[in-house]
Amino acid sequence: MAPGSRLLALWALAALVLPSSGEEGDGGWRRGGPGAVAEEERCGVERRADLTYADFVQHYAFVRPVILQGLTDNSRFRALCSRERLLASFGDRVVRLSTANTYSYRKVDLPFQEYVEQLLHPQDPGSLGNDTLYFFGDNNLTEWASLFRHYSPPPFGLPGTAPAYSFGIAGAGSGVPFHWHGPGYSEVIYGRKRWFLYPPEKTPEFHPNKTTLAWLRDTYPALPPSARPLECTIRAGAVLP
Repeated sequence: MAPGSRLLALWALAALVLPSSGEEGDGGWRRGGPGAVAEEERCGVERRADLTYADFVQHYAFVRPVILQGLTDNSRFRALCSRERLLASFGDRVVRLSTANTYSYRKVDLPFQEYVEQLLHPQDPGSLGNDTLYFFGDNNLTEWASLFRHYSPPPFGLPGTAPAYSFGIAGAGSGVPFHWHGPGYSEVIYGRKRWFLYPPEKTPEFHPNKTTLAWLRDTYPALPPSARPLECTIRAGAVLP
């Protein structure tokens, strides 16, 4: 594929959920224990707060990643996503959990409150992906509609695509291994998310059933500079297309 025609859909990506730094409030989600992951020394992804749609399509959407800032105000949605309010509104709703491996083979259904109170904890570096369950992506859009209607999505779209919401909550240090998927946005509501991005012509070295935290601990330190991914940590309100 020629330079300039690469779709973001083809970038290999992985991400780690990081605990809130505390400076922007944690919504009651921060919990003690291990799992904190340091941020990268230097963010390798450009940040833009003054981007027009034409600039986005011409310079980023089909070429390289960018972090969007300040394009929407989701303070109302954020308030509704506090631990207390989500449990009060959706605690008895059944959610579908996925395993934290590349292809998320196994699905488990259980009440949202049970997930939050019993399974939502920092990632164990020694656990395999198929032994780690987290809530992300398999949303019942009808049951969660009362929450999603308060979300303001980024104003940029791509021709021929239609939006669909994917909402999730996971413990510190969690994240699936490298994978590919179609165009989309990732916005942080609480906490932080550290991203690792490879262009389509590079295949990262990783095990599909080991967590991203294990990859960061065991594989990442030995990578030469030429084999390292683009990295950046995004915080509440930032969006990665």
